[in-house]
Amino acid sequence: MMKFHRLDLFCRVVDNYGDIGICWRLARQLVREHGLAVTLYVDDLVSFRRICPPVDTQAERQQLEGVTVRHWRDQDGVYAPAQVADIVVEFFAVDLPPGYIDAMAQCEPRPLWFNLEGLTAEEWVEGCHRLPSLQNRGLMKHFFFPGFTANTGGLLREAELAQLQAQCEPAAFLRSLGLTAPEIAATKVSLFCYPHAPVSALFEAWQNGAQPLTCLVPEGVASEAVRAHMGGDAVAGTVATRGALTVRVLPFVPQPDYDRLLWSCDLNFVRGEDSFVRAQWAGKPFIWHIYPQDENLHHKKLRAFLQRYAPQLPALADFSLRWNGAPVHGESDNWAASWAALAAEAGDATARAAAWQQQMLAHGDLATNLLAFAATLR
Repeated sequence: MMKFHRLDLFCRVVDNYGDIGICWRLARQLVREHGLAVTLYVDDLVSFRRICPPVDTQAERQQLEGVTVRHWRDQDGVYAPAQVADIVVEFFAVDLPPGYIDAMAQCEPRPLWFNLEGLTAEEWVEGCHRLPSLQNRGLMKHFFFPGFTANTGGLLREAELAQLQAQCEPAAFLRSLGLTAPEIAATKVSLFCYPHAPVSALFEAWQNGAQPLTCLVPEGVASEAVRAHMGGDAVAGTVATRGALTVRVLPFVPQPDYDRLLWSCDLNFVRGEDSFVRAQWAGKPFIWHIYPQDENLHHKKLRAFLQRYAPQLPALADFSLRWNGAPVHGESDNWAASWAALAAEAGDATARAAAWQQQMLAHGDLATNLLAFAATLR
């Protein structure tokens, strides 16, 4: 593989933590595993700090874990050709600063320019993956799609992930978050969702259930339902038990600890793209809350994924559709019945999660696949 030296990654934060979560993981992996000098341009340092506490939200430029982070304030600015990296990646079709594009056009050789697209299981992705697109000034951009098949770029995954998971001691980690022995002994569910999720109805089903259940939710997530359960404030460290349900509010944790949380729970509710991918690598059953789109286009994407992942898991597929407000047969608000069906399917769902993990491993990891494709273009 041809040796590249520098890579610039441009990220605009739209989905609060998903966009920067993906870009931060990718930037660190490119530095650690591939030896690249990476500059991450990001517009929202406040959201970034929630998942990476050392971030200085006032700094124009800072070094974090070997990555140069620059605050991308606007589209203005003049860039010299020497400032342009060997590889330029725009995440999810963000517009690069015009001055940066001008500098790209002056470089010789021209930098390799990629649009790293969002993750989807839809079949059309395979036909668009790696396609070139001629831009102004004679620059060429290539589309690079993450995905679930050998004809895509695969999923973002660090080489050390399996080792780190094997070293994790779930009970000890959960105790470090403040959980008591009864909370750890119960069925453990992590909850990360968008505000419109039907959390209150699900809490009611859990509360009236026969088995103890511990729900771990980051501060600020599902805040209305959590406050109602708590009967007051829902700040980090707050915990309350009603019926069979105990809800504990956690602080937002750095990405490595979020992975440990996923590994330590029996079921994970995740949202967007970053936590969705991490749940798959956790090898545990999960429910995906997909980012909403106009005209319910996200329902089509959700069904495409479920057709690949859950053809033999009808309860998980049904629950996932209901959780996302997608049309399903039968009662759409009977969460007690939906939860009971999902719980009865837990063994099969756990086996499927492990098999899916092995299936995804066969496609390689996104960062390595991106650099391998870049090498073919030189």
